[in-house]
Amino acid sequence: MNRNYRIRLIVLCFLLEFHLTALRSQSKLNIVDKTVSFGMRQTFNRNICAIIVHSTYNNSGGEKYDIDLIIKQFSHYHVSSHYVIGREGTIYQLVKEKNVSFQAGKSSLPDGRKGVNSCSIGIELVNANDDSPTEAQIRSLTILIKNIQSRYNIKYILRHSDIAPDRKTDPWNMNWEDFMQRLKN
Repeated sequence: MNRNYRIRLIVLCFLLEFHLTALRSQSKLNIVDKTVSFGMRQTFNRNICAIIVHSTYNNSGGEKYDIDLIIKQFSHYHVSSHYVIGREGTIYQLVKEKNVSFQAGKSSLPDGRKGVNSCSIGIELVNANDDSPTEAQIRSLTILIKNIQSRYNIKYILRHSDIAPDRKTDPWNMNWEDFMQRLKN
């Protein structure tokens, strides 16, 4: 086989694989835009090093898993997160990653750093403290976190209870060890 032909073939295969990988990751994410203007602060040049996983549900009346009621509740408390993952695995984006969302509260990272909101991306799983995240949610969470890891140098993937153990117990009823193993695969 001609050397130039082989080089072109290798480059073509590489480009094809690159584009297929990009298409696969885009189709798996399917993020629904639900951008909010509360519970966040616009910033520039954030150094994102952590992902914080939470649980949330609507406890203000009405369907407890309704995304719009959850967002309304966030508005009432002036909080938000970057993403919320619904029971069926739909990923909703509330705050652009470049901005700070008010999701961590008074907390600290394992290295002692405070101000976790400023260096983290918050992801809420829609589940109550009397149930568990669904398989669809865990799959979406895994895909989303792997996508985020491909774009940032993430040092920590933590639970809300890891950064605020005296205040928080979420994410509720989640098999964290199994989830962390999925991230490695």
